[in-house]
Parts: sequence; C-alpha cells; structure tokens
Amino acid sequence: MDTFPHKVFGTRQPGTYYDRPGAYLILYQDGLFGLVKTPKGLFLIGGGYEGEESDEDCIRREALEETGCRVENLARFCSAEAFVMHERAGLFHPVQTYYLGALCDQVTEPAEADHELLFLPYNLIKGQMFSAMQNWAVDQAYAHENKSADPEKAG
Repeated sequence: MDTFPHKVFGTRQPGTYYDRPGAYLILYQDGLFGLVKTPKGLFLIGGGYEGEESDEDCIRREALEETGCRVENLARFCSAEAFVMHERAGLFHPVQTYYLGALCDQVTEPAEADHELLFLPYNLIKGQMFSAMQNWAVDQAYAHENKSADPEKAG
C-alpha cells in the first residue's frame, strides 16, 4: 500500500466539529503553480465535496467552476487536516486531499467570476496561500518536483 504525506494542523478541542472534506489540484508546470486568486486570497483549484463525490469528481467539478478547464492525470499526492475555530461554522475540521495533475483546454466560461487563474513561481507564493494547509501542500509539491531543492531555502 502506498503512503502519502499527511499533516495535522492544530489540536482537537472538546466539542463537536463540522467536518468538511475536500479535494484540490496541485498544478505545477513549467516551474509555475496554477492557482486561483479570489477576494479572500490565493487557493489551490478545488474545494469541498458536494454530495457523495469522489476526490476526482470534486476536483473536476471545481476546476470547471473556477477556471472553465478540464483536468487530467490526477494522482493522489498528500493530505492535511486542521482543527480550527471558524468565524461562521464554529469548531471546524477541514480535511483536504491534494492531487498532482494537469489542467487541459478550456471548455466553458468559469462559473465563479471572482476567481482568477494565475500561474506563479514558488518564490512568489511560498507562505502566501490563504490556508496553512495549502501552504504546506505547495511546499511538499515544490520539494517533490525539485528533488534537490529545499523549500525552506527557496527565495
């Protein structure tokens, strides 16, 4: 059985958490990360499940909504979860699975007009993602794709 890096952020506190599973695409090509910029900040392409979606179905749907593009070659890469206090949801437990993959041709206009697809180098996004979990996932992908590079030293 394959093992994938997994990281836990925060500590579970007493109480009932709102679990929010989701799946995200780590798009890394030609030395650039493909991300979406929203009014809240930078995010990996993806989001929370709708209904009984699989990880792959979630990423495909979110990619169409956020970029209008199809995805292919999805390969599970790593995962993370957090125990945090959310301003609206209260005790919040996002569980995110990250996939390496490719963005293909645009087949429709993005449904989310406030999402802008950007391709940026690691040194401009390191530590700049909206969530610590996604910062960690980007660091993992950068280290994986640049095996001799140390993400802690990248500028």
